[in-house]
Amino acid sequence: MAHIRAEDLLIGAHTSAAGGAYRALLEGKEIGATTIQFFTANQKRWQNKPLDEAAIDKWKETLAETRIQKVMSHDSYLINLGAPNPENLEKSRAAFKEELHRCHQLELTFLNFHPGSALESTPEQCLDTIVESLLLMEKAVANGSTRILLEATAGQGSSVGYRFEHLAYIIDKVHTRLPIGVCIDTCHIFAAGYDLCTDIACDATLKEFDKVVGLKHLYAFHLNDSMKGLGSRVDRHASLGKGMIGLECFRFLMTDPRTRNIPKYLETPEGPSVWKEEIALLRGYASKMEK
Repeated sequence: MAHIRAEDLLIGAHTSAAGGAYRALLEGKEIGATTIQFFTANQKRWQNKPLDEAAIDKWKETLAETRIQKVMSHDSYLINLGAPNPENLEKSRAAFKEELHRCHQLELTFLNFHPGSALESTPEQCLDTIVESLLLMEKAVANGSTRILLEATAGQGSSVGYRFEHLAYIIDKVHTRLPIGVCIDTCHIFAAGYDLCTDIACDATLKEFDKVVGLKHLYAFHLNDSMKGLGSRVDRHASLGKGMIGLECFRFLMTDPRTRNIPKYLETPEGPSVWKEEIALLRGYASKMEK
């Protein structure tokens, strides 16, 4: 793997697009980010106004100015591609296609999404419905170059995707027809039972992921500490070093050759001023390795 200088590593946060998508890029620049994640539309609404040409032009102009790379969209919280209810499933699939279209208009690298929730169906039925939903997206995905990323979940409620086996099942069924991958959220997988507290634990978890899913499918990280304990199945993010995981995990991910160069996005709860500090901390871990 080619060596990337610490200052060029892709580290950022989920920034705000309030007032226009381009503003998410400007907030990223302010906090020292080299990549960002954002919502392309209101994440709590089924339908949103289409992006107009002026908004798209402003986005591309600001992207060139800020030189932010590998931007990731996070899809709507309402979307459930494994929904057992036919009406909700249809709405979810339509909203996902709209999200894909916005990603293509803005030429985004990744679209991150939570796989789905079983609700009153079984996890197995939910996984099969997700596969069916994704295969229906084949033509829509082919309209641009955005890669869709399954986000590893905490396993809260009836959500699937908290076991590496769930992610592998979906990828095995669709990867020959769709550009797909995984985004590991550190809080989520820790809450799901994968230990990250020490170098040894991080190494074992990475090896487990490689064995079950394959590191070639890992394209991004959400970096979050966890307010709740290992295996709690509760999704509560904490700022880096202020939760149950601790800083050793994040130093490991910034220095281990398997993960150092992978884009990383903060979703920690304290906001831009703390993100700025956390980005500097993460970059510092990587730069120490170079000395």
